[in-house]
Amino acid sequence: MANITLGGNPTHTSGELPENGTQAPDFTLSRTDLQESTLEDFKGKKVVMNIFPSVDTGVCAASVRKFNEEASDLENTVVLCISRDLPFAQARFCGAEGLEQVQVLSDFKDGKFGKDYGLLIADGAFAGLHSRVVIVLDDNHKVIYSEQVPEIGQEPNYEAALRALA
Repeated sequence: MANITLGGNPTHTSGELPENGTQAPDFTLSRTDLQESTLEDFKGKKVVMNIFPSVDTGVCAASVRKFNEEASDLENTVVLCISRDLPFAQARFCGAEGLEQVQVLSDFKDGKFGKDYGLLIADGAFAGLHSRVVIVLDDNHKVIYSEQVPEIGQEPNYEAALRALA
């Protein structure tokens, strides 16, 4: 369980992030067309997972925009933006913003992704949503970088995450 804050107020996650060097847990998430997507769909590609509470908050939206901007320069890499938002909200946001370099995926059905990755917020005002996390996987889907942002309202360290891909 990670100790994080939301607006300075203590809150906790459901577990710990996968450790560097371990195989990333598989997942089944919903795309904006409501079809399922799994980690296997990205076989042979490096993966940046930008995980956050809701695309309808300022910092979450900023992280999607920033990773979209950076994604066009990444070789053999996919950027997944994952939240518990409904796929319709994710599609609306990306369409309105013209974001085409990232893929948005939703854990709205059962929250299993958040539980399996240890990042589901367990208590407080955002209980049931995902905490702000960046996880980077190599092309064999082993974890090579992870960051649990200590204050939910804080942006992740984009540069460190992208350096991990080198």
